Amino acid sequence: MANASEPVIRVEGVQKSFGANHVLRGVDFEVMPGEVVTIIGASGSGKSTLLRCINLLETPDAGHVWFHGEDLAAEHVNVNRLRESIGMVFQGFNLFNNMNVMENCVLAPVTLKKCSRAEAEERARKHLAEVGLLDFAQAPVVKLSGGQKQRVAIARALCMEPEIMLFDEPTSALDPEIVGEVLNVMRDLAAGGMTMVVVTHEMAFAKNVSDKVVFMDKGVIAEASSPAEMFSNPKLPRTREFLSRYLDDPRAVEGEE
Repeated sequence: MANASEPVIRVEGVQKSFGANHVLRGVDFEVMPGEVVTIIGASGSGKSTLLRCINLLETPDAGHVWFHGEDLAAEHVNVNRLRESIGMVFQGFNLFNNMNVMENCVLAPVTLKKCSRAEAEERARKHLAEVGLLDFAQAPVVKLSGGQKQRVAIARALCMEPEIMLFDEPTSALDPEIVGEVLNVMRDLAAGGMTMVVVTHEMAFAKNVSDKVVFMDKGVIAEASSPAEMFSNPKLPRTREFLSRYLDDPRAVEGEE
């Protein structure tokens, strides 16, 4: 299905309003196979709404989202089937608190992908091991720390064997001392070639892990470039203003995590 020369995701002219609040004002960008794209910007710039539009958790008012050349908004497209290939990790974990870790991981593969229970459990053990939580497979979710919950959420998404992973500020609800354990898992995924779109305030991750950094401002992509270009030579005054802390003190980026 994948073609290395064609984008996995292509967003074209996407607009989204909530009442009188025009959140996205015509967004265009694309994500290539194996690419890690980070989206940065001030709160309210439209970052999370754009991410939610990519897998139609929010329906764009105008524009298109193409996944492997198929328009997710087209009437004939089976959105749920395509969405199975798009993993999503939320700020607030969104785990089922009445289940243990293993049950959270096997539910979707068994019910949506019709995996056997044995196959789903084998897949879950593999991905729980990757995030360092295999020993917690039978643990109740409510007993886990925030960092452990977020790592379970990543493993759960990987159990669907997605082609692309979307992360919506995955560390913003975590205590600072455990942010690193989640970022390390995300780094490993990137190193393994996973296609990723990450909305984040973690500038060290954006600089050191991503292939492309997208700066959003007031509902549009104001600037997009390589991390080296974005952090050393942003073109727009608004980008420089947002990044001023990191431009003035490179140690704020290097040592932030």
